[in-house]
Amino acid sequence: MSPLRFTWWLLLGSLILSAPVGAAPALPGDVIADLNALQQQLQEGDREAVSQRARRQAERLAGGNSADRWARVLYLQLAAGAEARQERADVAADLLYQARETQGIEPQQRDRWLREEAGLRLASGQTEQGVVLLEEWFASNAGQARDRWRMARALARLERWQESADWVTRALEETPAPDVDQQSLAATVYQRSGRAGEALAQLEAQLDETSSEQDWRRVAALAQRVGEPGQAAAIWEAGWRLGVLTGEEALITLVRLHLAGGTPARGAERIERAIEEGIVTESDEHVRLLAQAWQAARDRQRALGVWRRVAERSDAAQDWLQLGHLALDWGETELAEQALRRASERGSEEAQRWLTESGASRGALQGES
Repeated sequence: MSPLRFTWWLLLGSLILSAPVGAAPALPGDVIADLNALQQQLQEGDREAVSQRARRQAERLAGGNSADRWARVLYLQLAAGAEARQERADVAADLLYQARETQGIEPQQRDRWLREEAGLRLASGQTEQGVVLLEEWFASNAGQARDRWRMARALARLERWQESADWVTRALEETPAPDVDQQSLAATVYQRSGRAGEALAQLEAQLDETSSEQDWRRVAALAQRVGEPGQAAAIWEAGWRLGVLTGEEALITLVRLHLAGGTPARGAERIERAIEEGIVTESDEHVRLLAQAWQAARDRQRALGVWRRVAERSDAAQDWLQLGHLALDWGETELAEQALRRASERGSEEAQRWLTESGASRGALQGES
């Protein structure tokens, strides 16, 4: 249903609610019959004829007594409904303005028309005027969730992001399960207003197996930007499991996110299995990443074993030095000495200094004994 068609149904509901009861003046029988006939005609689709007839009747009754004024506003409202059904929201809004400005109208009824006019102004592109009317209406009404979403959306159109974000928050308080459009609006508004953490929550809630790879990447990147690497890793992991994120690059990104997010063992398991299954190549870079992951996870045996593979593959002084330092830290003295000796043989001055100092220390101890 289009926004204008939805607004028309609201108007029709108001017309039914506005039947002449209570404090409303009694209407002559012929007027009631004419209003009912026009309403039936409108429901049958004869919109233009209803609009013209209702507007003529409203003009004829202008300046009359209280009953005439009440009949006039009902004709104006009926004409507004007919115009709204023809998607002429600006004309419908002007008719409701005339109705609510009529002398003697009850505040409750005037309030209802104010809300409806605001919706029509927004639907016709008169956004600033619609916002002003909604602000006036909210001054004395709490509103329902849909009213708050309407205000948030209108303020977003005007790029009044901070105000829109406040209304989004109020709308979410009354919307336990926001739909996709509402979540998208909330995410956009929160991002534009600098409330990235709240934007992240909305974007993450939208992700599922139907979301595009770009969507998954965008949300994970936002999690990183707001300082939530663990959440970024969890998002990427979910996308990987669903099969949205695939291939070598995505897997390596997942491993790096696990390292940054504090779940290195999970990252190590992922890349180890991926190498075994051929998802990623067993390159020096990837084996080194596996070693770093096991090291970060403080799995000593696996970390030392993979670092040894790295050093043997590259035969670089720096890799042997890394293995030597790690072995020293974890009390594997024999392995440390072997690795540092290899590093020294390949030109590492740092390794040579350690070996020299270690030899001197052992000599001093032997002399003392």
